[in-house]
Amino acid sequence: MSYIILIGRWCNIIVLNVHAPSEDECHNSKDSFYEELEQAFDNFPRYNIKILLRDFNAKVGEENIFKPTTGNECLHQDSNDNGVRILNFAPSKNVVVMSTMFPHRNFHKYTWTSPDGQTHNQTDYVLIDRRWHSKILDVRSFRGADCDTDHYLVVANFRERLAVRKEAAQMFDGEDLI
Repeated sequence: MSYIILIGRWCNIIVLNVHAPSEDECHNSKDSFYEELEQAFDNFPRYNIKILLRDFNAKVGEENIFKPTTGNECLHQDSNDNGVRILNFAPSKNVVVMSTMFPHRNFHKYTWTSPDGQTHNQTDYVLIDRRWHSKILDVRSFRGADCDTDHYLVVANFRERLAVRKEAAQMFDGEDLI
């Protein structure tokens, strides 16, 4: 788990990059991962924009009980154990799964392909605070990016103004130039 803090104009943007245990891992390792994720999530101020990215090793399905957290554009019909863990974590921290909100063809939803090339899954997700969900304009995967991995590149279009440091702005003032 890693994070970066981007200084925004009115609030900071915190991007957490996570890699969850696979579906085959024991429940103890999954529980400890989600406890660590909750602890990291709670350590940041509430007013900041928090975005969770990357590989959750989960299949999020189209179950109606999870509809406030997910959209109508899930690749899978049913959630697996890791998917249920995400969908239980999301409402407790007031986040939504933005990867399931935008209509795309299925091959733009795939984020992982098995080595045999036959199985395609959506295991990488973008989650954001429900308060700021309108800041994400689109999420989809790109199959052509060469990243030396079996995962596809997932791109989220995000709209927010970042602050300009005053020191940098003063450097280009006429008074400071020789």
